[in-house]
Amino acid sequence: MLLVLSAEHRAHLGCLPRAGGAAIGELGRLALEQLRRGAAPRALETAARKLNIGVDTIQHGVEGLVYLLTESSKLMASIPFCKISEVDFQDSIHVLGFSDELNKSLLQLYLDNRKEIRSILGELAPRLPSYHSLEWRLDVQLASRSLRQQIKPAVTMKLHLNQNEDQTAQVLQTDPATLLHLIQQLEQALGEMKMNHCRRIVRNMK
Repeated sequence: MLLVLSAEHRAHLGCLPRAGGAAIGELGRLALEQLRRGAAPRALETAARKLNIGVDTIQHGVEGLVYLLTESSKLMASIPFCKISEVDFQDSIHVLGFSDELNKSLLQLYLDNRKEIRSILGELAPRLPSYHSLEWRLDVQLASRSLRQQIKPAVTMKLHLNQNEDQTAQVLQTDPATLLHLIQQLEQALGEMKMNHCRRIVRNMK
């Protein structure tokens, strides 16, 4: 499974050869620090002075490495305990046209830090509420002051959710026609999720 790099990310990673192989370790350290604590402009300036490289080159290199490491960690997680992940990583960066030495440095940077990167990504993932239970009621209005005879159905639902070990509830109301349309759309979406293309996308998002 290969990582597809956009033109922007290729351009950012393209500055790595200008930085030199000796700088990969420093840029990798900055990329990991950015993942752990966020951007640090002062650290970039310090690295630029230390390596005698422009700040923009350092920043682009770090941004390119952050993308390469995080996206690779997401993709390769779908092939656990398998050496093919190393091959895929090498094939993904081969299109950049780097030297063998630089490719080996990037591969080692990834292999040394992929577990920590996966852990960081797991902590950053949003904790969305999960389904607990559903109550529903069907009400039908048969008459009103303006209309003596009418049939106006309404479905009221109370959706109970679990979030951060607490339970919340949302009350929703709709008419049967809208509810039926929603059910049909959900069934269609579930059917599309069974397609191989969608399954590959979901695996890559985990």
